Amino acid sequence: MGAMFITAARRLGYRVAVWDPDPEAPAHKIADRSFSASFTDCSALEQFRSAVSAVTYEWENIPVAVTETLEQSVPVRPGSAILRVLQNRLGHKTFLAERGFPVAAFRAVSDPKDLTSTAAAIGFPCVCKTVTAGYDGKGQWRLSSVSEAANLQERLSHSASSNREWIVEQFLAFTKELSVLVVRTADGDRRVYPVADNVHEAGILRTTVVPAVIDGVIAERAQSIAIAAIDALNGVGVFCVELFLMPDGMLLINEIAPRPHNSGHYTLDACTVSQFEQQVRALCGLPLGEVRLLSSAAMVNLIGADMARASSEDGLIALLQVPGSTLHVYGKTSMRPGRKMGHVTFLAGHLEEARGAALHFQESLRASAAT
Repeated sequence: MGAMFITAARRLGYRVAVWDPDPEAPAHKIADRSFSASFTDCSALEQFRSAVSAVTYEWENIPVAVTETLEQSVPVRPGSAILRVLQNRLGHKTFLAERGFPVAAFRAVSDPKDLTSTAAAIGFPCVCKTVTAGYDGKGQWRLSSVSEAANLQERLSHSASSNREWIVEQFLAFTKELSVLVVRTADGDRRVYPVADNVHEAGILRTTVVPAVIDGVIAERAQSIAIAAIDALNGVGVFCVELFLMPDGMLLINEIAPRPHNSGHYTLDACTVSQFEQQVRALCGLPLGEVRLLSSAAMVNLIGADMARASSEDGLIALLQVPGSTLHVYGKTSMRPGRKMGHVTFLAGHLEEARGAALHFQESLRASAAT
């Protein structure tokens, strides 16, 4: 996502410095200045601070201390106070619950020996998550019984992981996973994108369809909840509010990402202004762009070996023959299971056409994997 941000910033005339401890991160290849030292490197922090006029990020698991230091001299959007709340699942849920936003029942676990009793108090099934550092389904365990909770309790008790705090949440039998992108400026101006309908596999986003096939009243309520949550945070920048739609029509907030989001990648092809250009605009104090959806869209993530299949000679020819298809290759050098390597967006005049093309593409990936 850093590379996508750079592309948007360059188009508006800005130069970009990137700090990512991974020297193979795609953004390093196209940045004007590149820093690959650890986030704990004080010298790199000073060099980076002297090189930039404003700072944003595309991953919420960076040290809050880094953003606190940077915002003493340059704008950091979203700021360190928001990052501190949202990168901690317990603080995240507590913030929302205390302000009346709908969330699943949850409890903190600070000692592994309390996990089983806490899970039983929440009720089965439930989900145990690390309080920090979880991403794409990592650091999460679904628990269906006391015995499963006890087994996990034993594992966590003997784990060498630095994560020593967990949160147990009620498992929600939702009907849809939805997301809403909200962009907000320092003076409170806002833009809200259409509601997206998402499908995850093994905790990783697989497909996004826009606009979501839901009742219009529910869509408006999802957008209203998302806007209210970002207003409560006094957020500045791009945010993605993930929600669960329950069978009775109730909406609950799952989590909020203080950055552009994978489920918003469709905006690169289907909207007048992408989420990444909005991020540049919000960061630099420019007027926000419109969020008009030019076309129905369905996005499919290319995960692990999917990229090799989609970009093979036969796969690429077949893909590019599909009207409205656009392939995005991220340029990551290491391909491994569970890693997002790119995505494909399918545009069409009617939602069913876009969704049908996406489903057919997924079937072709599965067939290719089976041969």
